[in-house]
Amino acid sequence: MNKAPVYKRVLLKLSGEALLGRHEHGIDAEMCASLASEIKEIHEAGVEMALVVGGGNIFRGQVESKRFGLDRSVADYMGMLATVMNGLALQNALEQIGVQTRVMTAIQMHAIAEPYILRRAIRHLEKRRVIIFVAGTGNPYFTTDTAAALRATEIGCDVIMKATKVDGVYSADPVKNKDAKKFKNLKFIDVLKKDLKVMDATAISMCMDNSLPIIVFNLLQKGNIKKAIYGEEIGTIVR
Repeated sequence: MNKAPVYKRVLLKLSGEALLGRHEHGIDAEMCASLASEIKEIHEAGVEMALVVGGGNIFRGQVESKRFGLDRSVADYMGMLATVMNGLALQNALEQIGVQTRVMTAIQMHAIAEPYILRRAIRHLEKRRVIIFVAGTGNPYFTTDTAAALRATEIGCDVIMKATKVDGVYSADPVKNKDAKKFKNLKFIDVLKKDLKVMDATAISMCMDNSLPIIVFNLLQKGNIKKAIYGEEIGTIVR
């Protein structure tokens, strides 16, 4: 492992499912604590950290709109609120171990989180605070993947680290297809052409336009966040 991190400013994209732990729904306190511990170690190594968290462990707008017959916009706003709950849980876990954080929301709710303001976000990073971005972009029909690409571009991140349940990007679902091929390196245009499920097309296009690489890796293997930040070849890198 390299002696120093290869990235200075990083955005870690976490799905809501990452917080499930052993549960089928909701937030697992042990999983939050484990994530917080890994983030603290990286943060103390001098890496400026921002997080975008999804809400699928509580409410997934696009899915639930079809399931319950909800208007898509209403369902998406409900999903955004779920990300706020997850962000607060991560904030609590981080601050319990001495990491200063700020939750910044795209939908104003002054009692529990700061409104997202670019200059303020950058100032928090400079003051060695971990930022947790919640409520997506604040707009329906946009995913938290797109929010991650947008925020990472705005605050000048060196890389997006997309934490998943598999160890990279495959040509097909490796759980369903044993012949699925794992990619070590990919170009953005190939992700779009092959319709590979890395991030949605809007997020991929934004990263491609701004030359912002994405590392896709397995979150469930402890220590992988650190390995990726220190430049070890894990998962798949898209650039």
